[in-house]
Amino acid sequence: MTPNRIAAAFEAELVMLPLAALLPLGQVTDVVKTSSKYQCIARSIEEVGLVEPLVVYRKVDRRGRRLLLDGNLRRAILMEKGHKEAKCLLAQDDEAFTYNKRVNRLAIVQEHFMIIRALERGVSEEKLAKALDVDIAHVKRRRKLLNGICSEATGLLRDKSVNPVTFDVLRKMKPVRQIEASKLMVSASNYSSSYAKALLTATKDCDVKRAPAKLPAVITSADLALLEREMKTVQQDLKAVEAAYGSDMLHLVIATRYVSKLVDDPRIARYLDDNHPEILKEFCAILSATSLDTPERSESPAA
Repeated sequence: MTPNRIAAAFEAELVMLPLAALLPLGQVTDVVKTSSKYQCIARSIEEVGLVEPLVVYRKVDRRGRRLLLDGNLRRAILMEKGHKEAKCLLAQDDEAFTYNKRVNRLAIVQEHFMIIRALERGVSEEKLAKALDVDIAHVKRRRKLLNGICSEATGLLRDKSVNPVTFDVLRKMKPVRQIEASKLMVSASNYSSSYAKALLTATKDCDVKRAPAKLPAVITSADLALLEREMKTVQQDLKAVEAAYGSDMLHLVIATRYVSKLVDDPRIARYLDDNHPEILKEFCAILSATSLDTPERSESPAA
């Protein structure tokens, strides 16, 4: 029996594509161009070039354009500097909003991989520190960030806003426990070092890499106070979600019906497909996710 193969999400090779043929998800305004994030990316491209390729949907639309899934700021900076084309990674699926939601903020793990790739290309740590406008010690710490962290735990935390100290705590656990702890952090949406230390304290001796003597022999009053504060915060957040659930569901139903009327109108659907395909895709995704009695829409109505 032949085992099922998992299809690759991206093409194996990078391709050079004209920047003008990439359809961004949004406009880069003058306000965005003055932000520290935009300036930091611009300095990085100026010093070390384009480290992260742009991510685009592999299929072209009727006008020969490709949907830009990630890299809107990088595209704007490259065009501002006079570049006509750039290296792109072709994605098999059109998951613009899902993909962009996961990468619109540079997570610490992604920063680590960016630094590693730049160093592999021969960029010095000093030049990287200058490009990122940080101390060279910061680059050295990020380079060693995932030492001792298993690949499964890295994958779980890859796009999360994790406290750097959290990885120091995870490093004290064996791989199986690292994965369990990472899943618990994802479930609780809590990536703080204090939560990681609490998980370490609750870890069995057999799942700790180093001698158990390094762990506190008893739980102190300070530890109990910390855990109580964490639990109180979680309970307050849960109550807030419960209180707003009914109102949110009502708004969701009303918004879904309105979106359904828009998408079912052939003229509106055709206009969105020609001018804002990313919005139309998101509308269809909303309807598919919220519909309970209708089949999912696999294609845009105007296709």
